[in-house]
Amino acid sequence: MPFQFWGYRRAEGRPGIRNHILILPTCVCASESCRIVASQIRGAVNIVFNTGCSDVQANTDMSQKVLTGFACHPNVYGVVIIGLGCETVPHRKLKEKIERLTSKPVVSFGIQEEGGTLKTIEKATRAAREMAQQAGSQQKELFDASELYIGIECGGSDATSGIASNPSVGEMSDILVDMGATTVMSESIEWIGGEHILAKRAATTEIHNQIIEVCREYEAHLSAAGQDCRAGQPTPGNKAGGLSTLEEKSLGCIRKGGTRPIVEVLQQAVRPSKKGAVVMDTAGFDIASVTSMVASGCQAIVFTTGRGTPTGNAIAPVLKVTANERTYRMMEDNMDVDLSAVLRGERTIVQMGSELVGIVAEVASGRMTKAEAFGFSDIAVDHVCRFV
Repeated sequence: MPFQFWGYRRAEGRPGIRNHILILPTCVCASESCRIVASQIRGAVNIVFNTGCSDVQANTDMSQKVLTGFACHPNVYGVVIIGLGCETVPHRKLKEKIERLTSKPVVSFGIQEEGGTLKTIEKATRAAREMAQQAGSQQKELFDASELYIGIECGGSDATSGIASNPSVGEMSDILVDMGATTVMSESIEWIGGEHILAKRAATTEIHNQIIEVCREYEAHLSAAGQDCRAGQPTPGNKAGGLSTLEEKSLGCIRKGGTRPIVEVLQQAVRPSKKGAVVMDTAGFDIASVTSMVASGCQAIVFTTGRGTPTGNAIAPVLKVTANERTYRMMEDNMDVDLSAVLRGERTIVQMGSELVGIVAEVASGRMTKAEAFGFSDIAVDHVCRFV
């Protein structure tokens, strides 16, 4: 049955399942100042941004999509921007972009303008404190499951991923979609070899052709640079875990997206315009993929892994699930859910999918994931070409 969760109402779009104050750098040179400010304020989070200067236009555009996407994220109450002063897009311009997209409070500071690191940190910390006080007075409200937008990711896959954890997450996705929610699967390089199967789920002929074209363009782009995606896929860890080819990995990867019709193909960091099952064209690198999905507004990420990973995101909770019993035992500090009962024949994929829906409902209402409790904050912005 459809459930309800406790969240924070936003003036635009979906409700938040967290109420963060985001300390947002415009460039790498401001990232450390943001980290220090966030460490002073309860409820504040920061990201470490690794670019923002001396870049080509396409890379700058992607960086801006990610930064504005983070700022407009439903899990964010307000934003404190810190810039250096000589980056490609200075703090005032980024602030103006964000304010055109949302009514949430936004302030900005420039390190060169304020007179250095200490003075900037002092002003930014005071601004963040005021926002945190305002955020603390906001009351949670009940929302229907249909208001959720959940990202689905895999990383460090092994043989257990494609036969147990990914199908279980796929069942979870189907249940959520049937409740009116939206789920997104990405990592388009890991559709290659299975794209014709994924495309069969397309709601229209146009979407079918878009899925095929995404994979064709990906291989053509790498080929033009004298590269082959199979050089890095599967990874050494994938091979050690029992995966032999990219096609085999892709067949397991696409299982986590479920079986419901795909209603939209998204570019990186773009919000969906429709509810239901959607896919996003991203790199196969799991951190970059999660970054793009979170920038598109996912309130939470469900992340399957066979080999294990500690990764987390500052803005959206990342729920780690594995069907590898040894991985869960060895990395219990990082793994949230053990799905190995499927492999032992004790539970079915349908049962585990239903159980995952219940856990997602708990996370949406405030239950912290293990990566969230650690305060992990991993991001990586995908780029189209080298710096200049």
